[in-house]
Amino acid sequence: MKLNQNTKLTNRNVVLVPYEAYHVPKYHTWMQSEELQKLTASEPLTLEEEFEMQQTWRKDEDKCTFIILDGDILQEKGDEIEAMVGDVNLFIAEEEEGRSAEIEIMVAEPKARGKKIGWNATLSMIRYGIEQLEIQIFTSKIGYDNETSQRLFKRLKFTETNRVDIFQEIHYNCVVDDNFTNWIRLQTSEYSRNTYESLI
Repeated sequence: MKLNQNTKLTNRNVVLVPYEAYHVPKYHTWMQSEELQKLTASEPLTLEEEFEMQQTWRKDEDKCTFIILDGDILQEKGDEIEAMVGDVNLFIAEEEEGRSAEIEIMVAEPKARGKKIGWNATLSMIRYGIEQLEIQIFTSKIGYDNETSQRLFKRLKFTETNRVDIFQEIHYNCVVDDNFTNWIRLQTSEYSRNTYESLI
């Protein structure tokens, strides 16, 4: 999405930055993992296809993605690639009820798990979606086996709406209202939105 191509989001121990071409090689390495392919319902791509996908994410107005950086590693090492730990995405659609977005979160680096990085990154993306993209309904589709993500979205006040046995998925949603918006802002008291400067 062009709207977020110069945007950096910071919240506690995470920094979210646009998905750039120089992130692709490490991202491609992650996606060779059968575990991550299963958790994200993804098919393995060649490196060339991954570069093409990155450009698609940059241009399409119905997709918004940020790379998740471990803020502690970024501060210590000053190396954005080394600090990469996952990504968070929105797939945007116009519905009769209002603008909706399916949200996905992936913490790919095992060393980053258990540090509330997924929690803080998802909160940041939701706040960005509300304030900058005018999202009115958030949805999520989570595999039956992905208990970590199920717990995450329940904590985020999402409610289960459907189970789809053929895809082995649980569907959740959350309608944005004043109470939810205020709660998100309370949870993201250290959130900031700044200009991102590309490494190249």
